[in-house]
Amino acid sequence: MRIAVAGGTGTVGRHVVEAARGRGHDIVLLTRGSGVDVRSGVGIDQALADVDVVIDTINATTLSTKKAVEFFETTTRRLLAAEKRAGVAHHVALSIVGIDDTDTSYYAGKLAQERLVRASDVPHTIARTGQFHEFAEQIAAQTTVGPVTLVPKTLTRPVAAREVGAHLVDVAEGAPSDRARDLVGPRDESLADMVRRMFAHDGTRRAVIEVRFPGAYGRGLASGELRGGSGRDTARTTFDEWLRTDHTPV
Repeated sequence: MRIAVAGGTGTVGRHVVEAARGRGHDIVLLTRGSGVDVRSGVGIDQALADVDVVIDTINATTLSTKKAVEFFETTTRRLLAAEKRAGVAHHVALSIVGIDDTDTSYYAGKLAQERLVRASDVPHTIARTGQFHEFAEQIAAQTTVGPVTLVPKTLTRPVAAREVGAHLVDVAEGAPSDRARDLVGPRDESLADMVRRMFAHDGTRRAVIEVRFPGAYGRGLASGELRGGSGRDTARTTFDEWLRTDHTPV
């Protein structure tokens, strides 16, 4: 197939590209580096010519509800409208397990994205997964002040982005189904413990302090809902295996 990957150089997108190319698919990158700006719409129509499937892994890092909703609504509307014009047969959207009761902050953007996809007449599948093992790296980079890293109390069942990428290609190769089975990691984890183990693996001497975020967002992170519910598939790579194989110390 000819598969377009929005955010194809990002944390998950690069693994989607690798997996799809490994299976013989033709790949189109929807990235600014390839001349496509999904947010503004520049270059999308040309890029989607003869495309069979679009896999949307595009992302924004923000805790602002307003900014998250604006970003995901804008990019999703641009993609879906262009896909309809191009006759794309399948839109695959990456989302997160367990966020239904946390319609605020970053998760409000993902839920807004899901609503637009479901309301669209473009054939689609929403694929929810657990937070990524790579989330530990991202949080540490954002919340470290001197010798201390503050980590929000987060109960999760993380999955390697590499396995998420392969999963999204599996979904793309199938028929549109509205919602794929959730994919989560093999073990329950807490984010603070993940960051501590990452620092120990890297030889980083830094205190990790777990803090409870206030409001609905903090409750959602700490609730355990991000570990997913029943009817889920389980990935293979544990966090510690990922540290040994895919993690690059920073």
